[in-house]
Amino acid sequence: MASPSGLQSGLSRQLFEIWCSDKKNACVIPGNVVEGTLAKTIINEPKEVTLMNGIIASLNMQNCQSVEMYFNSEKRLAEKTPEVGETVSGLLVKKTFTYQIMAPDDLHVFSQLSTENISQRITIAYTGAFGVLEHRLKQILESVESLPDEESEGPAFRVHERLTVKY
Repeated sequence: MASPSGLQSGLSRQLFEIWCSDKKNACVIPGNVVEGTLAKTIINEPKEVTLMNGIIASLNMQNCQSVEMYFNSEKRLAEKTPEVGETVSGLLVKKTFTYQIMAPDDLHVFSQLSTENISQRITIAYTGAFGVLEHRLKQILESVESLPDEESEGPAFRVHERLTVKY
């Protein structure tokens, strides 16, 4: 693999000069190349090239062929464009200088991140009546639902479908 892609210097150039005469080796040049670079010379399929030390090396042209690769991406990042004023939900992920909103299930597919569920139990001493606590939270919060006794083994309510408060 040629990196930098022009094969002008660096380790890729050094390895090319060591390996270019051996017909068992190949040179893969990804992407576009600039005129006047060694990579551009190689693409034009010469019989020989001049190395950095001035020595002329022969090239094995059997391996010189263009290869095109196509990649199919099945991203589900946006199934439809949201309307103006429509609520969009998901995880906002910043990678390099771009932001993407994705579903939590897609996080491991499109990034090296993963999600985990965290379950935590906290005990807080409360000396007032349990019904009063539930009533006060209903005044403050939007979503407080009473749970049936058989589901929670005693008086309980759920806050925002995430937090269960038990007596």
